[in-house]
Order: sequence, then C-alpha cells, then structure tokens
Amino acid sequence: MFQPLGTTRTVRWEPADGQGLEHCTVEPFRDDIEIRSAVIGDRGSAPYGVLYRIRCDLRWQVTGFSVATTDGVMLALSSPEPGRWLDAEGAPLPLFDGCLDIDLAGTPFTNTLPIRRLNLSPDQGTVALEMLYVPFDSFRPVRDGQRYTCLRGGLYRYEAANRSFTAELPVDGDGLVLDYPDLFRRV
Repeated sequence: MFQPLGTTRTVRWEPADGQGLEHCTVEPFRDDIEIRSAVIGDRGSAPYGVLYRIRCDLRWQVTGFSVATTDGVMLALSSPEPGRWLDAEGAPLPLFDGCLDIDLAGTPFTNTLPIRRLNLSPDQGTVALEMLYVPFDSFRPVRDGQRYTCLRGGLYRYEAANRSFTAELPVDGDGLVLDYPDLFRRV
C-alpha cells in the first residue's frame, strides 16, 4: 500500500536502447499533484523532444494534462470530473467517457497513475481499464484498453487488453516505475 507522496521527487529514465532521456519531477501540493517532464530521444531516424505536464488530485485521478513538442505542436485536455474529458476550448470529448487514466507514449511515468490510483494488492486480481492514450508521433488521442495486476508488493503486470503486449513493472515505494523491460530503465 502506498503512502501519500511526502516530498518532491525527481527521477530520470532512459530508453532501453540508450538513445534519449526523460527528466521527470513529481511535486505534491496541498490539494493536488503536478508532474512536469521533458523527454528527448530518437524514433527510428527522427529525433524528438516532448514536454508534458499532468495535474492529479491527491487520489492520483488526472484532472488535466498538456503535451507539446519542442517545435510547438501541442495537445491540452482537462477532466473536470472523473471519466469526462474536455478539449482546450472546453468542448466535451465523449469518445473518452469513462477513461479515468491517461497513457502518454514515450514515458513510463503514466503507468504510475493507475498503479497509485488503484493501490492494488495481490488478492484483488486484475483490473481492466480504458485509457486515454496519446501517441507522441501524432498527439491524436485514442481509447486504449489496458489491464493491471499487483503480483506482489512493488511488482505489477501491465497488459494490453488484446494481450498483444505484457510487461512486469517493478516500482519504488512511491509507485514510480524502476524498470520497464525492453523499453525504459531508471538512471
């Protein structure tokens, strides 16, 4: 079981292939939590730089986020009530109704959101989720089914709902991913 985040945490991950770096700061405030991060790397032969910011309540429920490339492409969405999403102009996005969590491609951090929010124990089994997934190559969000299972304290299984991908994710005492096999590792 996770305790409330007590102090600001700064962590870094690198891609398993070593071509890039993420610098992420998780800062608790009195009424919410803010995550700020910069991600740089290469996808194929194309270099990229992405900045993201996520706001959560103290239960790790996302209330809004923005992601932007270093050359100015941006997406900002808010969730004024759990599972309801609005675009930057305040228009509803019903496609994402029921999506409580987000998954940003290119970072292991967003796995922390459902891990912390659910605070699962091994006896609770697998939880199926619908995520608002944002690929870094287009910033066009899509709905994505995912499953999380607590295998034991500090170890979680992530699965794509269609079972095309599975990873066992060790986390630290704050629920931050230590290693994402074949994709990221903490430095």
